[in-house]
Amino acid sequence: MKTAVFFITVLLNALSTGFFFAWSVSVILGTKKIGHVMYLETMQNINREILNPVFFIVFFGSLISLVISTYLQFNNKTVFVLVLASTIIYLFGTFGVTAFGNVPLNNELEALNITNLNLMELKGFRTYYESAWNHFHSIRTISSMVSFILLLISIFIQKTF
Repeated sequence: MKTAVFFITVLLNALSTGFFFAWSVSVILGTKKIGHVMYLETMQNINREILNPVFFIVFFGSLISLVISTYLQFNNKTVFVLVLASTIIYLFGTFGVTAFGNVPLNNELEALNITNLNLMELKGFRTYYESAWNHFHSIRTISSMVSFILLLISIFIQKTF
């Protein structure tokens, strides 16, 4: 059971990390090349569509399985510390930044009536939103990567000792 839970933890964390990394090296780069209205409309649509069961399973499942795996690793102090650190980093750096950084920005964008804005307002909101959103996204991507690396190290330590 312990091995299966840890495998699921690593898998979900890998999927979460991969998602955030892929977004960084594709979606962000692509959206930088489109106009203000198209950018804001695109992000509104993406923010609506991301709220789906598969994303929720990966995003929330990573955190839940990390917490469970931390508890299950209590017998091996070194692995326990690595998995605990992975959990804390994911909790605050990935989950927390998303919940308290990206999501409020997404909600602000959702409430925006793009068609009522003039060009200066569109540009101003896009600059504000895109800059803040990408900043938070960078933090959660790096945090997710560090969390995943700690899990990989813990696997190596378990197999070595």
